[in-house]
Amino acid sequence: MFPNTISRILEGAGKVIVGKLDSLELAVVAMLCEGHILIEDVPGIGKTTLAKTLARLLGGTFRRVQCTPDLLPGDITGIYFYNQKKSEFEFRPGPVMANIVLVDEINRATPRTQSSLLECMEERQVTVDGVTQALPRPFMVIATQNPVELHGTFPLPEAQLDRFFLCLKMGYPDMEEEDAMLLRFEYSNPLDTLEPVTSPEEMLELKEQAQKVHVDPNVRRYILDIVRRTRDNASVSLGASPRASLFLYKGSQALAIVRGRDYVIPDDVKRLVVPVLGHRIMLSTEAYLHKRSKEALLEDILNTAPVPVEP
Repeated sequence: MFPNTISRILEGAGKVIVGKLDSLELAVVAMLCEGHILIEDVPGIGKTTLAKTLARLLGGTFRRVQCTPDLLPGDITGIYFYNQKKSEFEFRPGPVMANIVLVDEINRATPRTQSSLLECMEERQVTVDGVTQALPRPFMVIATQNPVELHGTFPLPEAQLDRFFLCLKMGYPDMEEEDAMLLRFEYSNPLDTLEPVTSPEEMLELKEQAQKVHVDPNVRRYILDIVRRTRDNASVSLGASPRASLFLYKGSQALAIVRGRDYVIPDDVKRLVVPVLGHRIMLSTEAYLHKRSKEALLEDILNTAPVPVEP
């Protein structure tokens, strides 16, 4: 059941997204872990298209929030309003009450509105006027942001960045991929005819199966060693949190299944280090002044951390 479902998701996404197999693979990993995705790249790369594609393939309920500076927390979580006919207050659910929530240009929302997503993303619940309601499961936030435009934006705080399972950077396509994209979208948008290939119930079952993937104690200590090296590095002012260790562990289990194995190998861990840890660390002032990137720093950690080998 696992390989068939995963291959259907990747095949369906490939009908809309040209190339970007690595990004699609990571997105499926996040879906298997019920983790949230932050897609960060320049305009026109296909961030929103990728989010819509994943939502369409998963099935279930889907809502979209277009963030603007005047967006209020109640516009996301919902509000209680007074029904004059019934003479009582009723809850009008916001777009967050869905399986997949696309939060487009999240960094254009004010910090107050951004904070309304914290409880939703971590606890899978929403509290309005003191009343707590559970969100549909699986629940997944797919947020996009433009990192190059600073006018009218509000950078995400570290507490919110840490809630995202991984951060994707899609990058520009090469000439062949861009040519294939022009032909694919020449007459119609393939997203309009894309059909769901799985269901929310099946994704919850797959999540339970992913948690049973075997992780050798040496590989587990390898994960912990990498995370701890981000905290002890002189070029890092804020290292990865324990939540990062947990996400790297669960993500490695899911990636092993995506690649057709029921056990985790060090290469699974290496593949996820940058997308899982990159947005969770803060460089020191000296490293920033020397224009050192987070990706380069994490690659250095991978090159120096001892890799476990089979006895």
